[in-house]
Amino acid sequence: MTRKWAIVVVAGALALAGCSSDLPDDKAAPSGGSASSSGGSPSSDASKSKFFDQAEYDRQLAFRNATPEGPDGKPWEQMLQPEMVDTAKFAKPGGNYTLCFSNASVDNPWRQVGYKTMQQEVKLHPEITKFTVLDAEAKDDKQISDIQSLSGQNCSAIIISPNTTATLTPAVEQACKTGVPVIVFDRGVNTDCQATFIHPIGGFAFGADGAEFLKEKVKPGGKVLALRILPGVDVLEQRWAAANEIFAGSGLKVVGVEFTDGDAAKTKGIVTDYIQREGQIDGVWMDAGATAVAAVEAFQDAGVDVPAIVGEDQQDFLRLWADEGLTAVAPTYPTYQWRTPIIAALKVLKGEQVPKEWVLPQPRITGDKVKEYVKQDMPPLHYAMCGCEDMPGYPGPWK
Repeated sequence: MTRKWAIVVVAGALALAGCSSDLPDDKAAPSGGSASSSGGSPSSDASKSKFFDQAEYDRQLAFRNATPEGPDGKPWEQMLQPEMVDTAKFAKPGGNYTLCFSNASVDNPWRQVGYKTMQQEVKLHPEITKFTVLDAEAKDDKQISDIQSLSGQNCSAIIISPNTTATLTPAVEQACKTGVPVIVFDRGVNTDCQATFIHPIGGFAFGADGAEFLKEKVKPGGKVLALRILPGVDVLEQRWAAANEIFAGSGLKVVGVEFTDGDAAKTKGIVTDYIQREGQIDGVWMDAGATAVAAVEAFQDAGVDVPAIVGEDQQDFLRLWADEGLTAVAPTYPTYQWRTPIIAALKVLKGEQVPKEWVLPQPRITGDKVKEYVKQDMPPLHYAMCGCEDMPGYPGPWK
């Protein structure tokens, strides 16, 4: 009897790191992936996501193999192929800095872990005498108001993690016009007025890491089920666009694209349905890891082997991976990036050069390393790539 091979491609519950549903004007309609929910396979240029950008795709994949500049063991201070710019015009020697932060939200575990890490980074620098934070609660209009408010509060520097891209661009530009240095991180805006823009490599690299792993682990001819969280989110669209590109040349067949809304129960139900429908599922791709455990449980409840799976660096998945000996990989969108804006702001205020685009390393966790990242005493949704283990008080604030 011939064995069927299949991959479930799961665009999971979204660490929601740098995700924005604000689409650029020239990309007004997301494709949602090339395959329909009733089946199909990526096979031609016409099937490519409108978010697929060949030049940026090639750039991000090349960044994965670039040697970072910066101190060993401190990836939040490292940079990939930086173009350094002068910041002497912003120099304010003497310390006593007031740093101001307009945060898109703290509405998911990724952002909560990141924000805690940022707060602890601030404590490492006595020259910061005040740290003012406004939470936009994932609302564009509130963040626009927040940025306007901070622009009038004698901030030494303003750090912004935009809720969405296009809508927040004018507010960032207005902040730049005050003469106060602006540092943008995590999510971008459509301007280059900021002193620096900080982010890990990006969505194409994340999506490719998982798809390449499955291309290696699953036999040609396998079926692919894509479980995506929602359409139109730029980072997720890039992740799926990269995976779609790799699967298109792999001989694997996409049997469906389903949206999970980031809900664990819905994810488990969808995977269960496809196990019953296809009979054999041999891989799971995810664009974020928050529902990875639910996907694994669907196989366990069905009494079948858990296939090769792509998750992320959340503790619940890493523990399950290590305990069960899963065949897995975890691309990451590291939360250590929340340390970098504080470090960058101080460099700018001291008139030191910084990269115009500060691209951080974006590691992946492989099977031979997973046990190194398992922290049994940390919460299930704690992200391993926090870069926080060396910070005073660890692990207290992150619990």
